[in-house]
Amino acid sequence: MLGTGTTRRSVLGATAAAGAAFLTGCSERSAAHRTHGAAAPGTGTVLRQRSARTSGALLALYDAVLAQHRDEATEKLAGPLRDAVALHVKALAPPAGAPAPGSPHKASPAPAPPAVPADRSAALKALAAAERRATDAHTAALADAPPELARLLASVAAASAVHAYLLTQGDH
Repeated sequence: MLGTGTTRRSVLGATAAAGAAFLTGCSERSAAHRTHGAAAPGTGTVLRQRSARTSGALLALYDAVLAQHRDEATEKLAGPLRDAVALHVKALAPPAGAPAPGSPHKASPAPAPPAVPADRSAALKALAAAERRATDAHTAALADAPPELARLLASVAAASAVHAYLLTQGDH
């Protein structure tokens, strides 16, 4: 007999389908379309860089948790979510050769790996909290984002919310 509730597999499948849809919908636009919107020139690049850093920090936390907790259950739960976050980082990365207006063009040093709780359950709760913070950051950026970036940010924020939900369900 099948259960009637939402299963983790169906939520992951829906997240993957939504992610694939928004990634295939993101295409190169002409220069005329890039500036067509209420946002000031350069705002999209700044928001994109900030959102990419937010997702990059989340990806680093996933990597740290998976490195410290190398059990099959953690890999099965967090591995696919980590892969989705890696796609978010790639989708949010500004186009090559587009530094933020007024910012120096130099590489910053790699940040130290994030601290990970020794307890697996606490580590998953830390991931869920980080996903919620990422959701909030991406949602807050929507107000100032040009239309295409706003759609991308909304999709990434929704995926982060689903990840937080999945990380807090049941006894992991």
